[in-house]
Amino acid sequence: MDEELKCPVCGSLFKEPILLPCSHNVCSACARNIIVQTPEGETPPHSRASGNSDYDYLDMDKMSMYSETDSGYGSYTPCLKSPNGVRVFPPTLGNRHCSITCPLCHRSVSLDERGLRGFPRNRLLEAIVARYQQNRAAAVKCQLCDRNPVDATVMCEQCDVFYCTPCQQRCHPSRGPLAKHRLVPPTQPPPAAQQQQQQPNATARKPTTCAEHEAENYNMYCINCKLPVCYHCLEDGKHGKHDVKPIATMWKTHKGQLSQALNGVSDKAKDAKEFLVQLKNMLQQIQESGVEFEACLVAQCDSLIEALTRQKAKLLTKVTKEREYKLKVVRDQITHCTMRLRQTTGMMEYCLEVIKENDPSGFLLISDPLIKRVQSSQDQWVKGALEPKVGPEFDLTLNTDPLLQTILQLDFAQTKAQTPTAPPAPLLQLEKCCTRNNSATLAWRITAVPPVQVDAYVLELDDGNGGQYREVYVGKETVCTVDGLHFNSSYNARVKAYNSVGVGPYSKTVVLKTSDVAWFAFDPTSAHRDIVLTNDNQTVSCNSYDDRVVLGTAAFSKGVHYWELNIDRYDNHPDPAFGVARISTIKDMMLGKDDKAWAMYVDNNRSWFMHNNSHTNRAEGGITKGSTVGILLDLNKRSLTFFINKEQHGPVAFENLDGVFMPAVSLNRNVQVTLTTGLEIPKNMKQ
Repeated sequence: MDEELKCPVCGSLFKEPILLPCSHNVCSACARNIIVQTPEGETPPHSRASGNSDYDYLDMDKMSMYSETDSGYGSYTPCLKSPNGVRVFPPTLGNRHCSITCPLCHRSVSLDERGLRGFPRNRLLEAIVARYQQNRAAAVKCQLCDRNPVDATVMCEQCDVFYCTPCQQRCHPSRGPLAKHRLVPPTQPPPAAQQQQQQPNATARKPTTCAEHEAENYNMYCINCKLPVCYHCLEDGKHGKHDVKPIATMWKTHKGQLSQALNGVSDKAKDAKEFLVQLKNMLQQIQESGVEFEACLVAQCDSLIEALTRQKAKLLTKVTKEREYKLKVVRDQITHCTMRLRQTTGMMEYCLEVIKENDPSGFLLISDPLIKRVQSSQDQWVKGALEPKVGPEFDLTLNTDPLLQTILQLDFAQTKAQTPTAPPAPLLQLEKCCTRNNSATLAWRITAVPPVQVDAYVLELDDGNGGQYREVYVGKETVCTVDGLHFNSSYNARVKAYNSVGVGPYSKTVVLKTSDVAWFAFDPTSAHRDIVLTNDNQTVSCNSYDDRVVLGTAAFSKGVHYWELNIDRYDNHPDPAFGVARISTIKDMMLGKDDKAWAMYVDNNRSWFMHNNSHTNRAEGGITKGSTVGILLDLNKRSLTFFINKEQHGPVAFENLDGVFMPAVSLNRNVQVTLTTGLEIPKNMKQ
């Protein structure tokens, strides 16, 4: 971020920065040094040009044609002799019109009778610089010591490097081109920072007053002029017909826009970091591939005895050149991407510091151009910028079959067009693979360089017991959720890809374990229309005097499962029924009257088990308001057992159950129950 906090003229951290009309900043002292005088009545070229025009070298050449000795005014042009490529002419005195040229965008603007006082002081940037200097003031180690670094004694503001005394004398002597660099103690803040420490947050927290009405604070923001204004500015009529809004509202709006723009740049910076890791890994791959290819080539050439000796050297030279070319391309990409990433992250840190500030007017002075900078920075990461230009493989093949007479004409058969191949093994993204209840979500990607055409992916799972794999998904998506798995089971999953060339290898196998117990609610999609669900579909009641059925969202085909239903309301002696059912059970009559449901219906005195309208095993004891009905579905023993108030009610209700079952309840308007799931298996079982 330090590059964002340095003056483009002196190369040091900003001191009392002022904000130019082009939204760039310079130190107040530096601004006085780069003021130039223009002839009477002449307007600087860039103050006449459009606000969006770029730097016009022809106009600047015309300005430079005036002789400093003849006319009494100097010129300002870029130069490589100062730390930031800026040549500075001290201002000359005289009754001349003055102008100042931005050292970054080279746009000129005339000064009015107020001079530099007409430009707003960027107190927000000044506060950030002070905080940055305080954070950097802690004792640091020398950055150039080879072993056991000692404490640094000086820091060069231009190089931004900390030196101990021996390293400074050896690597940064105070002579030659380095004589103009400024060395400061690393443990003491510069004078500007010390002054701010003596007056903590005095500059940053003091409300900014209007430049034209010094006694008034900024309280409105002119959208047309993009400037904060006070009430007197509005009364004077200068902004009378302009669109103005409260400064606090615009402050929050612009902060939100800047934060939103930063999100896009942050994603690009993250991708760039991953891309740099990929490129650095590719360096090693290229080295290894080159060494491996050289070894193979040497073995082939040695087998051809004397006739291949001279040709062997030529072929080795070609391999070396190819390797060096690939290495150079990758290194160039690393250098370019590193530079762009540093600029982006520096700008991001600066923007985050700007967002932390609580000075609305100072923020709004720089927010518009800063938002545009962030958006422009995001546009720099164009498509293809984060893709390697070369691959680690060597597209060279050697044919050792020709006769001895053709050996001297032997050469690499190299083609630029890539031969189509089957996709490589997909890489499962373990950080995105997860399970919930009896569902599993898997994600994967292809990491081939260069990219390979993929027509579809095939996801396979076993049966949860280490059995044969079966296809559960075929398509182009790289994320898939598989429902309806067994609870308390471990599934092996793998994925492969295919295209017109063929089917690629499988990925590595990942093991996904489903939940030990089921967590579920009532299913509103399959419930009868008279059913009323509340409490996140955990509580059920009914609008009808007739019995209506509602099912749960879970489906069981394996394992042991237990859930309970609390009786919230019970009057007029109804007969609610509790149990399990197939998904196709009839929903407009009592549970258990058809052959697709197994239930216990109960009143306030007794209960019966019912399946296919057959009533069995009458048992004394019923339910009241506040009672709890438990259902134990043991698919290992293929049985269904009921409980009332934690005690087993009657014998095992049903046996020889097989297939897929869903929790089910039937009730009328006199009953309301609440579902509780994820419970442990009861211990007090009757044999």
